Amino acid sequence: MVVLQNVSYIHPGKDLLFENINLTINKHDKVALIGNNGVGKSTLLKIIAGALKPSRGTVILGTRPYYIPQLFGQFNEFSIAEVLNVKDKLKALKEILDGKMNETNLAQLGDDWAIEERCEEALAHWQLDGLDLKQKLGTLSGGQKTKIFLAGMSIHQPRLVLMDEPGNHLDTQGRHLLNDFVQTTSCTLVMVSHDRKLLDLVHPMYELSRQGITIYGGNYHFYAAQKTIENKALNENIRSKESMLRKAREIARKTVEKKQKRDARGKKKQAKAGLPAVAMNALKNKAEKGTAQIKGIHAEKVGSICRELTLLRRELPGVDKMKFGFNDSALHHGKVLVHLKNVNFGYSHEQLWKQPVSFMIKSGERMAVRGANGSGKTTLMKIILGKIKPQSGSVWKADAKAVYIDQDYSLIDDTSTVFEQVQRFNSTLLQEHEIKIRLNRFLFAKDYWDKPCSVLSGGEKMRLMLCSLNIANQAPDMIILDEPTNNLDIQNMEILTAALIEYRGTLVVISHDEYFLEQINVNRTLDLM
Repeated sequence: MVVLQNVSYIHPGKDLLFENINLTINKHDKVALIGNNGVGKSTLLKIIAGALKPSRGTVILGTRPYYIPQLFGQFNEFSIAEVLNVKDKLKALKEILDGKMNETNLAQLGDDWAIEERCEEALAHWQLDGLDLKQKLGTLSGGQKTKIFLAGMSIHQPRLVLMDEPGNHLDTQGRHLLNDFVQTTSCTLVMVSHDRKLLDLVHPMYELSRQGITIYGGNYHFYAAQKTIENKALNENIRSKESMLRKAREIARKTVEKKQKRDARGKKKQAKAGLPAVAMNALKNKAEKGTAQIKGIHAEKVGSICRELTLLRRELPGVDKMKFGFNDSALHHGKVLVHLKNVNFGYSHEQLWKQPVSFMIKSGERMAVRGANGSGKTTLMKIILGKIKPQSGSVWKADAKAVYIDQDYSLIDDTSTVFEQVQRFNSTLLQEHEIKIRLNRFLFAKDYWDKPCSVLSGGEKMRLMLCSLNIANQAPDMIILDEPTNNLDIQNMEILTAALIEYRGTLVVISHDEYFLEQINVNRTLDLM
């Protein structure tokens, strides 16, 4: 069981992240913790794991948790055995088998005489056969690092598992193994993920927002359906408030005009009556004061509706706030853009692909490139882009504009501010106010404009990249995306998906996220062996 009572967290900079979080997760529950980037999902998971202390509140756990973090860089200098917390046991076992059967070694090993076999079986299950447990974690690929931590579950058999984006970097087979574990495990599971197929395997959804935790009592599809209903009601509420605002402004205008006409008629009558100047001035002041009072009353009403409307608009999903406005590629549909014949590449004279790669990419296609971790998907993209040359075979490329969007969004210059970044793409010389309007449209309010790009999250960099392409006006003929959904929250996944659906050029996508590939209408797949 997991119980959180009035848990709050304040950043070291004194910024409040969340407060008074209360939730109970029962034994054998499998729940997802979801929410937009920056609301504190990973922080809350670290608090449950004991890796962070809450600023206030209490955490009660019925068992010791097994925690799989989102980022692994801090473990790069550790051996696999150290990361899996089996180094001391394996050392004790080896020394006992070598004849050093002392109390220290026996106490360290306990009754776990099968620890070595269990490690081998766990690594093999997670496609890590043959790895040396003394190997440093930093020598492994992102997918292999994730699998190391997943293998730890098989080794330690925890009763409570906390996962932070466990699907990141996993190949298709790795994702299938993860899905099988989630479906079959009897342990209590708390998971942060943007993988919507994985989220469909657990329930309920715990949505973390600035308002706290909201529980949706089903899987992701149930949650999405409920959010659609909520967003429809929100949009209707916004339209109603907009109508009220128009009416309030019209009533205010007509009331003031009516009062001014009445005052003007009264002034004429008073002038005909020959009232003295003092009396005329007193009546004039009274009329002006009355007009000001009427304006004030109506201004307060209009202001109140405006404030309500602003608060409602803030609740809109990001994708509903922006228009992408990508132009279509100028190339005709079906034109050959890239033609590879018998291409291969190798590192240390070892060929990447068992069979040389031959294929064409035509204008308008939407192609997915798949393969196991280490199968050379990114290398192939670099060959297509001309960044590296193949060791064998030939590459023909048409004169077409291509944009490469990698996992780190290196299209973004980290040394620039947000405003400077989009200004670099301002080929049509938009005015400063127009650029700022576009930034607002892509959810970058005024307090973002002078921020360095280096401090942006993955989702924010993705939106800034889309904004940059929007300002550039002319869409590229081909967009190549390398694992674009890693580290994006669901909101930013939806924003990226909507942009790619609207895009009318050629798409080449490296991704193992089947749901994402279905959404963007991929119609062709290249499998690397």
